[in-house]
Amino acid sequence: MEGRLPAHLEVAGLIRMIQDKGGFATVISRGERDAGTVLILTMYRGEEVTLFERMPQLDGSRPFIAAKRQNDENKEEFGEYLERRKRQDPDIWIIEVDIADAERFIASLPH
Repeated sequence: MEGRLPAHLEVAGLIRMIQDKGGFATVISRGERDAGTVLILTMYRGEEVTLFERMPQLDGSRPFIAAKRQNDENKEEFGEYLERRKRQDPDIWIIEVDIADAERFIASLPH
């Protein structure tokens, strides 16, 4: 796993960081304990729903990047997208986060 933190420890750490910032987090999909991909579904009071996923960069870093934003006029499509992702990769973890200024919080996470 070349220096990568096991998924369950990364998720536990993320939840603790979110709570320390005054947010709420819960695991809505539990993936493979050690090597599962971690996705973060952010919102603030149920609005501005965005899915973040780690994306490898040329410099070797793996920051969380906004992969999908909810269309307020077609909210069902976002849920369908999440279900497709879970079927394609049963090892993924999805953490639902309600926190103020989610993009700023995501940007503060280690790469």
